Amino acid sequence: MRGRCCEEAADILSAVETAKLRSNFPVLADRCYLNAGTDGPLPQQAVDAASQELLHAAEQGRTSEHFERRSQLSEQLRSGYASALGCEPAELALSTCTTEGLAIVIDGLSLGPGDEIVTSDEEHPGLLGALAVAKQVSGASVRIVPLAQVAAAVGPQTRLVACSHVSWMNGCLCPIDELAQLDVPVVLDGAQGVGAVPVDVKALGCAAYSGAGQKWLCGPDGLGMLYVSPALREQLAVRRRGYSNMVDPNEGLEASLHEDARRFDTLCLNAETLASGLAAWRVLEDAGLDAVHERARTLAQRLVELLEQAGRTVAPRAQTTLVSFSSDDATAERDRLKGLGVLLRDIPGTGMLRASVGAWNDEHDLQRLIDALAPV
Repeated sequence: MRGRCCEEAADILSAVETAKLRSNFPVLADRCYLNAGTDGPLPQQAVDAASQELLHAAEQGRTSEHFERRSQLSEQLRSGYASALGCEPAELALSTCTTEGLAIVIDGLSLGPGDEIVTSDEEHPGLLGALAVAKQVSGASVRIVPLAQVAAAVGPQTRLVACSHVSWMNGCLCPIDELAQLDVPVVLDGAQGVGAVPVDVKALGCAAYSGAGQKWLCGPDGLGMLYVSPALREQLAVRRRGYSNMVDPNEGLEASLHEDARRFDTLCLNAETLASGLAAWRVLEDAGLDAVHERARTLAQRLVELLEQAGRTVAPRAQTTLVSFSSDDATAERDRLKGLGVLLRDIPGTGMLRASVGAWNDEHDLQRLIDALAPV
């Protein structure tokens, strides 16, 4: 059985052309980078694209041509990110981060006293912040249950389920099949989903999916995406309006919003961020996103085996790209590993370190981590 698994893994690695993919990321030249769940490694193409946009603006000035260029980049990136989520470009808004997308949806629902939101006990502060506003400012109630129970917890007062697609703490999945059957809207935090595991928002049955451009899609900070289903789109109030999300902003107070998901676009993304994100997306697209997903998940499972052999306890997880494991002093061990060129993070309050395994990693990275860990 192990021999067959190794052969299958080798086929996956070959399909992605490991060395070619790794060569795009300067950080991998001398570091073991296992921190894409925080920020993905930047490919050189993304750095070059941002530099070119800034240089052009510095040398040529910023006139109507500059803003037309920004609009073109937005639509190209929108199309790429939509393909990563399995939706149409018209169903996708560009945001600055996962958190912004989640806030747009939760605030736009205008929930108040008597309305309940169900969430889980494994959520990231990015979602919890928006839920806190709904509770403390708008008066909605928030019920917290284990991630596996969010669908079963829905009751007569529930107006929204908001939870992670993939838990940032351990790589577990939300109860996908059960959530897809609910009558109430489901908004998924996809920060650890898009780019890491296959995502099809239609198959998930979610009303909204908010993802990150800077994590598993290896773009710059300040970039994200938000899918909104046509049904939910009509229910959401849009409280921020400007050039980017209006059809003709020059109509002043009579200006109307775009009819599609562009109505939820963040109000300003600069050209260098858009160009950088698009260049990073193309690196992964060229490698083949399906193969990228399979490679990362295969390597993550291999890391689980190595950690267990090394005496570390691995947190329960699904077939995702996150591997959380025990540490006697997670913060101190994280810092010590950083000094050895092994970059990962700790999960506060859990006594766990988290390795984020990407398709750009290889077996040498995994072994470097194992060799650097303190003896148990």
